[in-house]
Amino acid sequence: MARLSVELKRYFFEEEREAKVKLADILLLAEERIFGFLFVILSLPSALPIPAPGYSIPFGVLMFLLAIQLLGGAKQPWLPAKMMNGSMKLESVQGVVKGGMPWLERIEAITRPRMSYICTSLSGRIVIGVAIALMSVFMMIPIPGTNTLPAMGIFITAFGMQEDDGLISLGGLVVCLIATVVVLGILVGGFNVLHLLKDYIFS
Repeated sequence: MARLSVELKRYFFEEEREAKVKLADILLLAEERIFGFLFVILSLPSALPIPAPGYSIPFGVLMFLLAIQLLGGAKQPWLPAKMMNGSMKLESVQGVVKGGMPWLERIEAITRPRMSYICTSLSGRIVIGVAIALMSVFMMIPIPGTNTLPAMGIFITAFGMQEDDGLISLGGLVVCLIATVVVLGILVGGFNVLHLLKDYIFS
């Protein structure tokens, strides 16, 4: 399988496409590493330094469903037909891919098959599945600061899966751990502020 950046350039910029693209069409690029591919593609818009708005919640839902299937040991993902056939404007997708291409190429430059057991063993799949499921839930929370870092964690972890690079996936899991601390801090801080406001208003 060619590098993901090469496949995406070919698919979205070098070949003629219709004005709208479907997730089902994009999956033709995935071949045998479909879970890693899906997580990379779905997390990319929210993982960018300047996230594309409107993707975090629906893509978070999709990735949560996929993470549960990964935990269940599924070899091929299942998604509702409505999601598979849902269309997105080609221009919008090209913008996201173009914005993410430098990041893809940087990670690809240091990626190679190694420590593959982290991505392929049962225990590794369970840890990765739990981490991605949790990050997906964080992405669905409509609070600033709870989307980008979890999406980055998913993106890096999944990129390691895609490239059979357990070390990269391990780095992604570390980012997921950091994201958990940050998001929980934001949520706890927000709860404390609301509690103080409640006490102030009703005192």
